[in-house]
Amino acid sequence: MEFCAGTSKGVFAVSGGAARQVLSSRAVRELVCVGGRCFAGTDDGLYSSEDGGRTWASAGLEGREVWQVRDDGCGTLYAGTAPTGLFRSENHGETWDEIGSLARLAKESGWLIPLDPPVEARARALVVSGTHIRVGVEVGGLALSEDAGETWSVALPGDNPDLHMLFAHPARPQTLFASTGYGRLWGEAEKLEGNAGVFRSDDGGVTWAYAWKGVTPRYSRPMCIDHRPPYGLTVGSAPTAFSNHRQEKGSQAMLFRSEDGGDSWRSMCDEAHSPSAANFHGLMVDPEAPGGMLVGTDTGEVWRVSDSAEWVLLGEGMPTVLSLAAAG
Repeated sequence: MEFCAGTSKGVFAVSGGAARQVLSSRAVRELVCVGGRCFAGTDDGLYSSEDGGRTWASAGLEGREVWQVRDDGCGTLYAGTAPTGLFRSENHGETWDEIGSLARLAKESGWLIPLDPPVEARARALVVSGTHIRVGVEVGGLALSEDAGETWSVALPGDNPDLHMLFAHPARPQTLFASTGYGRLWGEAEKLEGNAGVFRSDDGGVTWAYAWKGVTPRYSRPMCIDHRPPYGLTVGSAPTAFSNHRQEKGSQAMLFRSEDGGDSWRSMCDEAHSPSAANFHGLMVDPEAPGGMLVGTDTGEVWRVSDSAEWVLLGEGMPTVLSLAAAG
């Protein structure tokens, strides 16, 4: 299997167990292929590839952290950035124009990540369908627009503004899933059930219900959903935002799957990863195996995980793996 791994130091092409660096850059938060063109969202702008990830060239948005790129289903691309921003391209990523209304909303609302010193909030997750745009902001909440970004409203899943990943159900687009953490504008929430985890909306993001009941650890970040029935939703979680393999007991991370829209969950970890010393960051659906996925770790490994939770090492020796995409 051939795929690309976005890491803390660039993009690697992985094939036959060997990893070869094809782009040197700051952290690659996003890898996605749209309409035959691949995009890498980095901590210093956007890169694109016309040959399935073998070679890369700058594609704009220099000076911005690019967290996610999505298309609206009609040929228009959107990019979410840090500081909180939303950009649109009508020519498949050749040029980008900012939708300034989201940045203004972030500034007026005082959105930020409450570190010391504070960090500007990030537009890190997008769901777009025509003129309907949903932007998950860390830390700010879920910004909703029905008019392609002209106006916005804000929703807080379970009063949680710490949005990480956002996906729509492939067969029911009004159903959304969001992974969240403990960040709040005033600091950190108590590590109690309901304060972090996965939330579900059945009305396009207006109202939300907690879908992570009884699941630990609660802090959830990476997430993917299979476009093939039964539409398995896979989520990686850890005790905190800073859980990592260098800690005395490792990151204590887990990987969970739901096939019923978040009503129930099962572990996707094998004995060696229950819990995992390495934390999970990159996560994608396995295009070759229904129910399977690829998982990237903070120890520079990529694993193939089957629907029956069998783990096979596909690549190693890389920096922290933040994102994954199939080659081509």
